[in-house]
Amino acid sequence: MVNIVIMRHGEAEPFTEQDSQRQLTAIGKRESLHMAQWLQNCYRSFTYIWLSPYLRTAQTAEIMRSKQGADCQLETQQQLVPEGSVRGMLDAIDARLSEQPDARILLVSHMPLVSFLVEALTQPGQTPVFSTASLCCIDYQPAKGGHIVEKVAPQELVILSS
Repeated sequence: MVNIVIMRHGEAEPFTEQDSQRQLTAIGKRESLHMAQWLQNCYRSFTYIWLSPYLRTAQTAEIMRSKQGADCQLETQQQLVPEGSVRGMLDAIDARLSEQPDARILLVSHMPLVSFLVEALTQPGQTPVFSTASLCCIDYQPAKGGHIVEKVAPQELVILSS
């Protein structure tokens, strides 16, 4: 059962002085919508969408939420920034799943953190590179670890629908 999905935000504007304020481009919005539709078609609704405090992740998370159930809650997690704490996020995930074993969490964050989170939740040496709006679906249990069920990128969905 997939209960954790790690996602990189959609394509954002070029780097500026205030990285946290970069917005999604039109392509980034389209990528995120493709992924939201795919997730809606392939998996049950998520309980939570956790996102970094950066603007581009908020925009991506809102698009993802638009295809989730009405009960899906957005929660900003300060540790989901690009240089965030993997250990801190693992502790937060484990705590939430201990309280709510049936919770399903979609995390929207940045490179390189998304890669490190996948490795920490699954197995050492497995640090995939994420293109924008890509996601990794994981079956995870606290104290037991997890495994990747699938990894999907927007470019793959375009190819499949052609």
